[in-house]
Amino acid sequence: MHMTHDTAAPAAPEIAFDQFLAVDIRVGTIVAAHPFPEARKPAYKLEIDFGPAIGVKRSSAQITEHYTLEELPGRQVAAVVNFPPRQIGPMRSEVLTLGFPDADGKVVLVQPSHLVANGGRLF
Repeated sequence: MHMTHDTAAPAAPEIAFDQFLAVDIRVGTIVAAHPFPEARKPAYKLEIDFGPAIGVKRSSAQITEHYTLEELPGRQVAAVVNFPPRQIGPMRSEVLTLGFPDADGKVVLVQPSHLVANGGRLF
């Protein structure tokens, strides 16, 4: 799924600004986090509230190394909200929750440094 986690990798090929605008990245608040024992790699099932226009969406996230189920509700995260849903085992993931790899390749969530309104679009 990912091209590379290598921090020494060159930048991806140049794209037009309109291509960037086509990717709808929004902020939402995790309202619930559940175990996902059926996942091939350790993951959680998340329910994320993106505000009234988009609503609550589900996501599978491989974030078990840095986050516990108990600390996730209330945390704001960034996600791509306009990819088609993807079947991940028995669940349908509706958004792609975003993160960066740490030194070991484990996911660190992308989140705003201050509280912002759910549904806000990245620019």
